[in-house]
Amino acid sequence: MNLAHAAQARSINSAMENSINRVNVAVGVIRRPTATHISGTFEYFVCKRSAQQHQGNKWEFPGGKVDIGETVDEALFRELKEEIGITVTQSSPLLTIDFDYSDKQVSLNVCLVNEFLNEAHGAEGQESKWVSYNELLALDFPAANKPILDALANL
Repeated sequence: MNLAHAAQARSINSAMENSINRVNVAVGVIRRPTATHISGTFEYFVCKRSAQQHQGNKWEFPGGKVDIGETVDEALFRELKEEIGITVTQSSPLLTIDFDYSDKQVSLNVCLVNEFLNEAHGAEGQESKWVSYNELLALDFPAANKPILDALANL
């Protein structure tokens, strides 16, 4: 194998390792109109990660890993049913975020969930709550979530 072929093989192997190590995640930004029903104001549902999880004790928009052979929508619907007890009836893509932590790489497929059945709650025992956009800004989120907050400001 010559040097050019060796470099190409390293590049292919590196790309394969990156795709293998990157965790593909479906994230739901669940929102509902505020109780005051002021036009254009919403509450957002968030959960607190357990201390044992990556980025533990930080707040997050609920969701989870996309399994092999599963679409983002399938993963989103499954994860939100399991994690917060809702059945999604309407969602739309908001943005995709590729983020590299020092110990993990994630690809967040973020969807806006405007319609759902049942009351959202921490179905796995996790702390959870509805908050306003301004309250979201005061919460401690993983760094990968900052673009989500920025996107919500522009809706």
